[in-house]
Amino acid sequence: MEKNHKEAKELFNAILSLQTAEECEAFFEDLCTIKEIQDLSQRFQVAKMLSEKKNYQDISKATGASTATISRVNKCLMYGKGGYRLTLNKKQAEGKVTR
Repeated sequence: MEKNHKEAKELFNAILSLQTAEECEAFFEDLCTIKEIQDLSQRFQVAKMLSEKKNYQDISKATGASTATISRVNKCLMYGKGGYRLTLNKKQAEGKVTR
């Protein structure tokens, strides 16, 4: 991401300017394809289920994610920058994600 760091920061700031789920949905529907939104949503569900200590087979069955996707998300949970955990913890604190 180093090459496009300025552009990525601009995108992240644009996302931060959104104030409602409806605004966010409209933005992402314009920005992404339906498949990209589905893939992002799937990865978030995988992260949620991994944080709930679900096994790969159960996660794959529930989400349709491949074991490669589940493994990649798990790697991010274990060794990434903490983005999944931060979001899951915030949503749990708000009562929006159950574990």
